[in-house]
Amino acid sequence: MSRRIVIIGGGVIGLCTAYYCARSGFKVIVVEREPARRDGCSFGNAGMIVPSHFVPLAAPGAVFLALKWMWNPASPFYLKPRLDRELLDWGFKFWRAANAVHVRRAAPLLRDLAFASRALFEELSQLPLTDFGLAKKGLLMLCREPHTLEEEARTAAQARVLGIPAEVLDAKGTAELDPGASLQIAGAVYFPKDCHLAPDRFVSTLQAQLERLGVQNIWNQEVVDWRIQNGRQIRAAILSDGKEIEAEEFVLCGGVWSPILSRKLGLKIPTQAGKGYTLTLTQPRQLPHLCSILTEARVAVTPMGQNLRVGGTMEIAGLNHDVNPVRVRGIVDAFCRYFPGFNPPELEGIRPWCGLRPCSPDGLPYLGRTERINNISIDDGHAMMGMTLGPVTGKLISEILSTGKPSLDITLLSPDRYH
Repeated sequence: MSRRIVIIGGGVIGLCTAYYCARSGFKVIVVEREPARRDGCSFGNAGMIVPSHFVPLAAPGAVFLALKWMWNPASPFYLKPRLDRELLDWGFKFWRAANAVHVRRAAPLLRDLAFASRALFEELSQLPLTDFGLAKKGLLMLCREPHTLEEEARTAAQARVLGIPAEVLDAKGTAELDPGASLQIAGAVYFPKDCHLAPDRFVSTLQAQLERLGVQNIWNQEVVDWRIQNGRQIRAAILSDGKEIEAEEFVLCGGVWSPILSRKLGLKIPTQAGKGYTLTLTQPRQLPHLCSILTEARVAVTPMGQNLRVGGTMEIAGLNHDVNPVRVRGIVDAFCRYFPGFNPPELEGIRPWCGLRPCSPDGLPYLGRTERINNISIDDGHAMMGMTLGPVTGKLISEILSTGKPSLDITLLSPDRYH
């Protein structure tokens, strides 16, 4: 008789975990706090699959940039000042992790995870009746300033040492590679192994596959507490309507809401919500073929069919979906500086979307079992890499639950690393 697994969270991480667990023969139940028709963090993001992002958020220079940017309301980063013990603790841990040693340890693992996930996306794209727009065309890191291009060229050299192909291009070479839109840049770094897709269609694909596999979805219900036996074993998840769901195993994939539940188990999983915004242009006047990052502005640009999605910012301002129009304007202005064929007024009528990304202090996800509770695993804290790493972390959880041993060494991702 197959073991019963309850997965808390129906975003891309929870759905990927559910898919691979169901494929491994488990009886799977997914509990999601939102209704089936929802618009969470997994839907409106930039849809990028990026092995090029091998440097974690916590890296040398990150603290200086954060302090520099946080005083500018239109900058790529904003931290809302508030007296909050968890925020202060998270900030201290981020400061401690932002060093070269951490990057050297993390980069090979992030590379391996991303390439493994890319292969899984290719497998998923071959499933019957599946089309989520997977485009294996690469990514451009667009640089307006020559000194930024020099810095990105050094990152490209590090990437090649890690086995990640990267090519430095001048403005003419960039235009020849992607003639779909006019650019005002000094040059770019091209990462040919990166991909992009339509995230809402990918989530729909996963939900259709889960239905075929017999996975049960419980919508519009929140796990609010646990029934625990002997202090180390969860017997049931308690829902907001008072009902309980018993299972042999539980997987926490609740994103920015996971810390609330983990605290009830005595677990420390430091996480801050990093708000990001996107705007989607329908039938834009120009349409690039490749996705890109506007390097100085930290803005992402992704073609999705005949549409173009533009997004950015990392706003640490708590658990809310308030839209800050100044920050949205910063994204629009930056986009139009790099893509002069567009002008700000034509983006003014577009309703901005926002999502809350779960950010760990060291820029690495939490993945695996915890030693404090026997039958719960964590798959969370992916920050801006949630779409990229969703399939591989879901598959690794299924391996852990099936055999006790993941196919990659994920020691650095231990959910107990802050205990």
